[in-house]
Amino acid sequence: MGETGKHKWFSFHHHRSASATTMPQQNPGETPTEFLCPITGFLMSDPVVVASGQTFERISVQVCRNLGFAPKLHDGTQPDISTVIPNLAMKSTILSWCSRNKLEHPRPPDYAYVEGVVRARMDKDPGNRVSKSEILLPVAENSALDYDSMMGAIRSRSRNSISSSTSLPLHHPRPVSHSMVSPSYNPSSEVYAGVENQNRIHSSFSTSDYSSFPPMTPEEEEIYNKLASANTIDHEQGLILLRKTTRSSESARISLCTDRILSLLRSLIVSRYNIVQTNAAASVVNLSLEKPNKLKIVRSGFVPLLVDVLKSGSTEAQEHVIGALFSLAVEEENKMVIGVLGAVEPLLHALRSSESERARQDAALALYHLSLIPNNRARLVRAGAVPMMLSMVRSGESASRILLLLCNLAACSEGKGAMLDGNAVAILVGKLREGGVDSEAARENCVGALLTLSMGNMRFRGLASEAGAEEIMTEIVESESGSERLKEKAAKILQTMRGGERDFGEGAEAREWNRMLEASGLSRSQFQGGGQKEGFAYSSQF
Repeated sequence: MGETGKHKWFSFHHHRSASATTMPQQNPGETPTEFLCPITGFLMSDPVVVASGQTFERISVQVCRNLGFAPKLHDGTQPDISTVIPNLAMKSTILSWCSRNKLEHPRPPDYAYVEGVVRARMDKDPGNRVSKSEILLPVAENSALDYDSMMGAIRSRSRNSISSSTSLPLHHPRPVSHSMVSPSYNPSSEVYAGVENQNRIHSSFSTSDYSSFPPMTPEEEEIYNKLASANTIDHEQGLILLRKTTRSSESARISLCTDRILSLLRSLIVSRYNIVQTNAAASVVNLSLEKPNKLKIVRSGFVPLLVDVLKSGSTEAQEHVIGALFSLAVEEENKMVIGVLGAVEPLLHALRSSESERARQDAALALYHLSLIPNNRARLVRAGAVPMMLSMVRSGESASRILLLLCNLAACSEGKGAMLDGNAVAILVGKLREGGVDSEAARENCVGALLTLSMGNMRFRGLASEAGAEEIMTEIVESESGSERLKEKAAKILQTMRGGERDFGEGAEAREWNRMLEASGLSRSQFQGGGQKEGFAYSSQF
């Protein structure tokens, strides 16, 4: 959400009698749209990600849940508000943005005001109701209820979106007692079911939790018993067996990606024993290779744990975690969640600093897939990706993949501005002139990044002329070698530099988008919405 630039959910009127708490004072015209709650239109003070991947103000979701109403967004979609995950990365970004702009940090909107806004929407769209059975209500922070009881309920409901080929049984969690939250709801005193409190993840799982499941296969039972043991040696043996079994067998990867096994893997992947952590991470990579498993693994709460290992785990475990994030990021519905749960910055760090070539390549491809959606492109720019990647291009590191990432970043206004400010035009033209791109793919990605920068941008023409781009593009167009697609991109850059009348003025950027994407074989909606390019699906087994 917030990808179109027009973020308003529906119109509402500001009342002069409203208090400052009711109406936080920010200027939406100067605020990045992704920082605004789609329900209230206010800068978010406590952003949360719902199960379908969108971000809202926490109290807005709570009001919708209490009223049994599922809002319909501006793009016609209806979010799944059954559970939420705190969007700590977004919250930190909003607070930093406020500090940089010398703005007061946002305060939560008044419950009564949000309720009035939602009720007004309910009157317009009375059909968008959800049953209470579809909503997981908040659980008190000190409740004795364990994490896995609530996550079991989430997973059982999410199976509807997973391929029937998994043949997963229905999970009936233990009964949960709860009460509706009153209008005096205090967000600091409640936590939602999800991954909010990672300390609740543990390795004590009674078999009664899974009493409604069909009997385990001998293969699953052997692995499960070892992973559920209190003995670390059993953990090692069970994980080695799971890793070996899922390395090459597609059917095993699907049949062993069960709630029972995933629950135990969640606790073992953060083990302080290196061999346990490494084999748990490698097992997650193997399980994630099958499409039906990708969404299930993310919804089981693995992303914060993977990010934690990526920041502080053993070197080998980090390499496997990067591979897992790459594999999971290929799935369309996972891109937003992985981004908002804080994977971008540690992946950037791995891309720049990992000693393993394979880890750097996988980090680049994970970031490529994440950057196929606009919000993640903005996150990458704010995390300092542009100067880091331009420096890597200048030094010749992972040129082809880095250039592909820069193509994506140049497609958003923040990325384009950062690249132009960072002397990207001169750097890219210089690499082409010096022959510093080591493959045809890297050469085409370099020209593609320049083409994206040129779209509807008067500033580009001057920078490109100063860098001598016209000479280089002419050589590419007239060369007997090189693909037709490469020559077509170079010709379009020349047309822009020479002031072709279609390249500037009203509608110029849209025309350039269409011409560029026709050449690349993608539609604009695929590129902006996260279309997957063939050839970047993760296929390595560990």
